[in-house]
Amino acid sequence: MPDDIHSGSNAAADFAALRKRLHQVIPGGAHTYSRGDDQFPTNAPPVLVRGKGAYVWDTHDNRYLDYGMALRAISIGYADDRVNAAAIREIENGVNLTRASAIELEAAELICDVIPYAEMVKFAKNGSNATTAAVKIARAYTGRRYVCIPRQHPFFSFDDWFIGSTAIKRGTLPDHAASTLLFDYNDIGSLQAHFDAHPGEIAAVMMEPATHLIPCGPNGEPGLAPGPDPDAAGHAGNFLHQVKAIAHGDGALFILDEMITGFRWHLKGAAELFGIEPDIATFGKAMANGFALAAVVGRREYMQVGSTDRPGMERTFLLSTTHGGEMPALGAFVEATRINAEEDVPRGLWAYGRKLKAGFTEVAAANGMQDHFTTEGPEILMNYVTRDRDGQPSLPLRTLLSQEMIRRGVMMPWLGTCQAHGETELQMTLEALDGALKVCAAALNEGIERYKDDHVIKPVFRTHN
Repeated sequence: MPDDIHSGSNAAADFAALRKRLHQVIPGGAHTYSRGDDQFPTNAPPVLVRGKGAYVWDTHDNRYLDYGMALRAISIGYADDRVNAAAIREIENGVNLTRASAIELEAAELICDVIPYAEMVKFAKNGSNATTAAVKIARAYTGRRYVCIPRQHPFFSFDDWFIGSTAIKRGTLPDHAASTLLFDYNDIGSLQAHFDAHPGEIAAVMMEPATHLIPCGPNGEPGLAPGPDPDAAGHAGNFLHQVKAIAHGDGALFILDEMITGFRWHLKGAAELFGIEPDIATFGKAMANGFALAAVVGRREYMQVGSTDRPGMERTFLLSTTHGGEMPALGAFVEATRINAEEDVPRGLWAYGRKLKAGFTEVAAANGMQDHFTTEGPEILMNYVTRDRDGQPSLPLRTLLSQEMIRRGVMMPWLGTCQAHGETELQMTLEALDGALKVCAAALNEGIERYKDDHVIKPVFRTHN
């Protein structure tokens, strides 16, 4: 593969002009901060025109193999013909009607059938609304104030109860953030301390079932690595089960945020793999293969706080949005779920991840970079880490690696995969990585600044630009 297949037509001045236009009309230059310029090297295309399968195209019609997968919202592939056709049918049926639609009922019954503990559902258009709704349900049901979340989990909501607990506090209300208590994932004592300090005051514990960090074992030992098949016995008593026991012991609800893991790790969510059932869960991203859809689901006992068919019950104003029942996304969800079930898409993602991890390890070792480029986490949700000569995580080196991968036609801001990633894409990735790591190895010896553009990727959650 040529060393720089995307340098000729990707004129720096053109990309600079596009970035300027974006920032002129959109705060942050994109509608998700993770899509912003500060998350990518300067040779990354600031605007993408289309996507198909595992690939995206820029404004010069250059094609890139993509591992961003629309912030992991794509699990089958961009512009899947079957999913698109299902959405188009619902466009032709009216998009959004005056009463609940037929596809709205079908989708609601489907998710309650697929997810074992889901007896009711409220749909939304983004994950932040779904997670905030889950917190509201817990507060309404328990009559309590506090919610506990792990500080290691990167994002739950754009609302003040979460954002106010991060480094970016400007514009948030301190009393909202004060209701959020942070604990450490895999440190059960840090959670127990909150329940000891606030007995009878905590409404819920909300957490992702796993990220690149997996739940530790019953005694704090490294937990059993998950795979594509459920293993309730192997995960019995692990950190997730301990969290649920502490929450229920004090009358709080146990909420799992499956926004990333749901419909990707397993059709029934990562909870199924770990042999645990939450009281409430939130889903989104891959559930409709990129269409704007999220959901909060749970047991009827908790979800019915938002019901209107129980005479005399005090009302809770839950999710109530004009586009919550928008039909094309619900049609896409129904079809994507059929594909996921019939073709076992999650199992294929696990298999590709195993090959990718093995290939990364081999290529890194061949370039003497095994200490400077590593992966962590389950094969289904790997994170890659770049380390400098002192063994410390290095954003400059990550920027250089991403820059060099893009020059070889691979956009790899993180490692999101889809069903359309196959053997051809695997080999293309490993060839690009081999070339990129050769540059990174030279840069470690001669100085990264000699090879990298002047821009360095930055964390999303920082106090200043």
